[in-house]
Amino acid sequence: MKAMILAAGLGKRMRPLTDHCPKPLLPVAGKPLIVHHLERLKRAGINEIVINVSYRAEQIMKALGDGSRFHLRIHWSQETTPLETGGGIQKALPLLGDAPFLLINGDVWCDHIPSETRLQHDDLAHLVLVDNPPHHLAGDFTLTHGRAGLEGSSRMTFAGISILRPELVAREPMGAFALAPLLKHAIANHRVSGEHFSGHWVDVGTPERLNELEHFLLASARESQR
Repeated sequence: MKAMILAAGLGKRMRPLTDHCPKPLLPVAGKPLIVHHLERLKRAGINEIVINVSYRAEQIMKALGDGSRFHLRIHWSQETTPLETGGGIQKALPLLGDAPFLLINGDVWCDHIPSETRLQHDDLAHLVLVDNPPHHLAGDFTLTHGRAGLEGSSRMTFAGISILRPELVAREPMGAFALAPLLKHAIANHRVSGEHFSGHWVDVGTPERLNELEHFLLASARESQR
């Protein structure tokens, strides 16, 4: 299975940190945020990764190169202007191929990689859901017996980690469009499964949450050395 990391955003909520540095390259615990993703994907046995870039694309591409330093193969999908999540995935489909692929938002931190076996034959997507963080208490989707839903009070937050079939976005008009409406339509048609991950997950969307993640990772590293 290939993986795609979404890294084309402007990082507006991270300013002023992103005024001169793209968000994927912001350092956390001694290495760029996106490098944590690359190392985790390699440990999970994924060797081929597509990364979409737009804002300060050259900096990201220069920093990571072809991926050989991480014993990976990186393919770059460049966007003149950001195409949003759905449009960015669609533009990258020639690099991803026809098989299901793992999708990860570049601005989250999580040590869980779902197995491709979780995507059932007729489903278009499999979502990782987490407990609602303080900044998103309303949640996104429900989860009942392994199936994602739209209605109900026990909603959880989409972790920004999923396994998708290319068909989910392939037929949309070319250009910028969001992924969320397509996921909701697929959920309404009973074609999306899900799983609950209860471990550590961070939406690294603000300087404060980046700092919190830094402290968590450094503390974890100290604990592992004892």
